[in-house]
Amino acid sequence: MPAVAILVPRHPISTEPSQHGENQGPPPGFNMDQAKKPLQKDADKSTPKNAADQKISIPSATPSESAPTAASEQHALNQLASQTAAENKDAEKKEVAKKEEKKKMTLWQKIKHEAQHYWDGTKLLATEVKISSKLALKMAAGYELTRREHRQLTRTVQDLGRLVPFSVFVIVPFAELLLPVALRLFPNMLPSTYEGAQSKETKATRLRNSRKEVSKFLRQTMRESGLPISAATAQKEEFTEFFRKLRSTGEEPTKADVIKVCKLFKDDLTLDNLSRPQLVGICRYMNLGTFGTDAMLRYTIRHRMRQIKRDDKAISFEGVDSLSVPELQNACAARGLRTHGMSPARLRDDLRLWLDLRLKYGVPSTLLVLSNAFMYAQGKENEFDGQLSALQAVLSSIPEELFHEIELEVHTAEGATTNKQRLQVIKEQQELIQEENEQAEEQKASGREEKVNDKEDIDEKTEDQKQDEALAKNDPTHQEMLEAEHDLEKQQAKFESSSGSKLEEYSAGTKEGPYPTAEKVEPSEKK
Repeated sequence: MPAVAILVPRHPISTEPSQHGENQGPPPGFNMDQAKKPLQKDADKSTPKNAADQKISIPSATPSESAPTAASEQHALNQLASQTAAENKDAEKKEVAKKEEKKKMTLWQKIKHEAQHYWDGTKLLATEVKISSKLALKMAAGYELTRREHRQLTRTVQDLGRLVPFSVFVIVPFAELLLPVALRLFPNMLPSTYEGAQSKETKATRLRNSRKEVSKFLRQTMRESGLPISAATAQKEEFTEFFRKLRSTGEEPTKADVIKVCKLFKDDLTLDNLSRPQLVGICRYMNLGTFGTDAMLRYTIRHRMRQIKRDDKAISFEGVDSLSVPELQNACAARGLRTHGMSPARLRDDLRLWLDLRLKYGVPSTLLVLSNAFMYAQGKENEFDGQLSALQAVLSSIPEELFHEIELEVHTAEGATTNKQRLQVIKEQQELIQEENEQAEEQKASGREEKVNDKEDIDEKTEDQKQDEALAKNDPTHQEMLEAEHDLEKQQAKFESSSGSKLEEYSAGTKEGPYPTAEKVEPSEKK
């Protein structure tokens, strides 16, 4: 019985709502006015208050339902201009703040700052010497260095070479007082580890300004020295057709034609036929020294071009993507490419184009540098369509001597040369040789004689030329000819020195009569 009583329910089970008591009002806390308002939709809650603040991005790869209107494009351009202006204002404010901080620094703070800067530079130089010594041992052991390791070793050797004149100011007493004057006259005397950010920025700004000036100068001078081409001055079909399109008819040649003609202009041949103003312009554009004779300038440019050619092969082997952003900027700046205001992706594309034209298509590096100079003054907004268009502009304004030299080579390869063409080229080359000799005599007269051994070429030799040189080295007749040439050069140098000393003695002793005269023989002494 007690177990059955547990199963009996105490309350009746019903489906109707239970009503406890007589109160049928709303529950406590219920607001009738709030309940009467309609509920907001979820879409209204998700929309922002200001539709203008909403950013809509339309991917370029997928088509949109409606094309952007002119008003929307103008609005986007205005937003971009306002963002750029705001960024420029922030950069200007930061620069002004830095200048104010420098002005607020006391003399003792400036001394401490410079001392700390040179101390950090000394520690950095010691670290570089330690790292480069290991690289030198690695190279001496026969291992090949990567491009980054080779540049590290070269930079350390250059810094150690710059320490030699700098050590004079440390050894000589009170010579450190003249150090600011020496640094003002020779800013590259200190190693690169002691160079500050401000001096680097100043050098970069000065290089950009000089490159803009040189770009305008080269465009003007090469346009003035251009050659009017007629149908009678060329005989090869491709060569004639290209320059006929370029200068006579104004018709645009194809990219393949531009590359074919550019391959005919060798580096050494191009440099040998450039005038002095153009050589000076290239040296200024490549941040090289502009003092010396034409032979000295050509030697400097050839040396830099050989360095760039070796660097091109190293970058092509390791890949452009392996370069960091500072290395990428330095590589582009060394080749005369624009770096200021360019993104790393754009710099990589420009460097890849340079490597393709230089290594894949065989375009001479001298023409590429000239094309970069042509594009530099145009700016990012108005620059040429590309490197090939700039090369086309360079070819349309080559000097007359260079055109005749290339024309003679083209016709010689096909066996279509004439004696008239050879005579014209020989006369032009003889004029250039006379100009170089006059410059050398002027340098010698002023006591600033510079002997340049400019015998190494930029252009790589073909397999046939290498075989001919190897055979010539083993040929005894060739060895005898070389020895005879050396003996002739020695005799000429000895003759010039002896004749010069005799002229000096004669000019110094004309009054006293240094040379012995024949004694007079009296008539009575004759037998």
